[in-house]
Amino acid sequence: MSYVITIDGPAGAGKSSAAKDAARELGIKYLDTGAIYRAIALILAKSEITPDNDEYLREALREITIVLRDNKVLVNDFDVSGEIRTPEVDELASLYSAIPAVREALLGLQQEQKNYGSIIAEGRDVGSVVFPDAKVKFFITATPEVRAKRRYDERIAKGKEANYDEILRAMRERDINDSIRKTAPLSIPEGAIYLDTSDMTEKEAVNFIVNHVREVIPENEAE
Repeated sequence: MSYVITIDGPAGAGKSSAAKDAARELGIKYLDTGAIYRAIALILAKSEITPDNDEYLREALREITIVLRDNKVLVNDFDVSGEIRTPEVDELASLYSAIPAVREALLGLQQEQKNYGSIIAEGRDVGSVVFPDAKVKFFITATPEVRAKRRYDERIAKGKEANYDEILRAMRERDINDSIRKTAPLSIPEGAIYLDTSDMTEKEAVNFIVNHVREVIPENEAE
């Protein structure tokens, strides 16, 4: 019997890495909903379709296809996995993901992933909107300073330029935008386990998630 685990939280909280590693340990699939929104934002921006251009935006959304395959994100058969991991796309994703038409267009794509087996889905509204009936829900966070440092270290490790103060500014701005937007604002889903990882290592966070899931979901149900 398949099941869904959700991990929500603000940018830089470590959701992606925790979800990815936990999925591997549990032997289930990982759904990166943030990558889907980044991909849409990238394509719309390249097409010069602004967030306030509702008519053209809806038309464009009908013509865009997104496929998640082998840890890659394909938009209209083009691999954009590398392009979507930039500070610029982070900000674009925050803008476009607040648009009701965008969230409506991507809701079905996300929900249908549970038809292919058990998954861990991470994002900003997966436990409250996308999978409100998920078997187990987590809300992962950390202080803005810790989250900015993690994002800074991540970019430096990849050989990219990074400015801690700018990352922190953008992160605080996105926190506000994500929390006050009218459509699917960032919030703690009902029944979610709150996990502050400010003083935790990535491994400790993953162990917490995996151990809790194994306690809640019997082994025979997880098959």
